[in-house]
Amino acid sequence: MADEAIIVELLGEKGDPIRYTCDDTIAIAKGSVMELTSPRTVIQSTLVDKPIAGIAASEKVANDGQTSIAVYTNGIFQMKCATTQCEIGDCVSANAADNNITLSSSLDREMGWDVGTAMETIAIGATGMVKIHK
Repeated sequence: MADEAIIVELLGEKGDPIRYTCDDTIAIAKGSVMELTSPRTVIQSTLVDKPIAGIAASEKVANDGQTSIAVYTNGIFQMKCATTQCEIGDCVSANAADNNITLSSSLDREMGWDVGTAMETIAIGATGMVKIHK
């Protein structure tokens, strides 16, 4: 997958990773935006308006026998802006299955669909710093 988030700085306790269950048959790229499903399971983000768990901390190879993956929940990552310019301080959300971000709505924040906060102005198609806070 393209446009994975790039670690700039891990905060808290080395990014405050949380380990979740994942499907052994699916490949996950390091830096992928991870969507939370039930029960305490993650998949790569598939659609907008889904709860986000954080950023994949490592690569997961399909059919490697691993059924869990750590997800960073606290850090600064370089991410690409997809559809709407994000200003410094804006809350940002996942933009479907492409690991990009877009400007959040108030409902995104209320529902936990946001990814984090833009730490600089990020033009459409450009990359910039985002503080992940999950």
